[in-house]
This record gives sequence, C-alpha cells and structure tokens, in this order.
Amino acid sequence: MPVLVGFVPTVEGRAALRRAVQESRVRGTRLIVVSSEQQPAETYGARRPALQASEDEVRLICAEMGLSGPDLEIRWIRDTYEPADDVLAVAEETGAELIVIGLRRRTGVGKRILGGSAQRILLDSSCPVLAVKVDQRAPLDDSGHDGEVFTLSVSSVDQQQSIR
Repeated sequence: MPVLVGFVPTVEGRAALRRAVQESRVRGTRLIVVSSEQQPAETYGARRPALQASEDEVRLICAEMGLSGPDLEIRWIRDTYEPADDVLAVAEETGAELIVIGLRRRTGVGKRILGGSAQRILLDSSCPVLAVKVDQRAPLDDSGHDGEVFTLSVSSVDQQQSIR
C-alpha cells in the first residue's frame, strides 16, 4: 500500500512532499504524488508550462532524497473542481496507507471563500492523514529547505470504531 501526498508548488507543498518521501522510505513502499489544477486545458494547450515546472521540481526533490524510478508515481489531474476529491479518490483507488498534506494558516474569510481541501481530506479519508505545517518564521537552512516543519498525525477510525 502506497503513501500518497497532495502536492501544490508552495512552501507547504514542498514540506509535505519531503515528509511523504521520508514516510515512504521508512515504510518501504512507493510514493504517489497527486496534484490538481483548476485552470481550463485550452488556456495553455496539452502541456502547460506550470505543470512541467512542477513535475520537474517534484522529481528533483524526490531524487535529492533518494526516491525515483518505480518507487515514484506522479499524477497530474487537470481541470478539476475540487482537489480534495482528487486526493481522496486516488487514495481509495490505490489503497493508500497514509495521506500526507501540507497545512497553511488562513483567515476566517479565506476559509469561507476558498473552502477547505485539507479539512475535507482530514475528515473524509478512510486512511490515516499526516498534516505538515511549516513555521515560516524560521529561516531557511543551508539546504534551501523552507523553515521548520511541524507534523500532526491524525488517526483514522477503524471498522470497529476504535481509535488507532
């Protein structure tokens, strides 16, 4: 069963990706990277520049951490309505044992306007979710990593309705 990470090309997304690589290596399983894009396909044609740059970045980060080849699968989902649905659908399809997501702080208004992909994943996932939060007050280290990373593991409820 793979580890799955919801990736966006942000500080939080990169921190989640790095943590997901660590989790997949510790667990001895492959990593599936899921990234959703909401712009219409006709905007850029078949291969959009932003998608290619993001894919290159994902492969570079994973390679730097020793993950490549058959242990890495990248799924770019285009013209999606809700990124949380994409992450949850791929997790169900692949039988993911863990979902890793990045969290960012938003204002109350931002939560109402933009929705809550992270919240949906946390509440609707059938497997455990590892939420990664970046303290952006911490300076970049020499490796270029983005700030200090804090993780919060959210347990899932098993079939007997007991907490794991």
